[in-house]
Amino acid sequence: MIEQDTIRLLRECDEGVKMGISSIEDVLGHVHSDKLESRLTDCKKEHEALHTELQELLQQYHDEGKDPPAIASVMSELMTKMKLALHDSDAEIADLMTDGCNMGVKSLSKYLNQYAAADEASKGMARRLIVLESDLAVDLRGYL
Repeated sequence: MIEQDTIRLLRECDEGVKMGISSIEDVLGHVHSDKLESRLTDCKKEHEALHTELQELLQQYHDEGKDPPAIASVMSELMTKMKLALHDSDAEIADLMTDGCNMGVKSLSKYLNQYAAADEASKGMARRLIVLESDLAVDLRGYL
């Protein structure tokens, strides 16, 4: 049970971190504020570092991780493009990113509870990703 929960939690973290990276990439070209661009770029680097750590943990279990569903990725990108076409502003970017962060925190918290038998390393990874998403959402409030 521990190994199954561990792998499942790591997969969900992998999916979440990939979605976070993709979402940041989708908006970076539209950012107006140097400070916001810097914050998003730093957050993307933190996501990428977590992704590398996740891959190492997943390799220990001979697992390749989990990609976000193609439809979710396409819909997210389309929604971002549509909203930014109508309101190309840092406020709109902050709004989109805050929604994404909140969804990530909610999903990861659910999986952390659902896969309670997971090992401490994978739980720690999920908690780190939750904190990263929560902190970004708080930092974006000044742009809403």
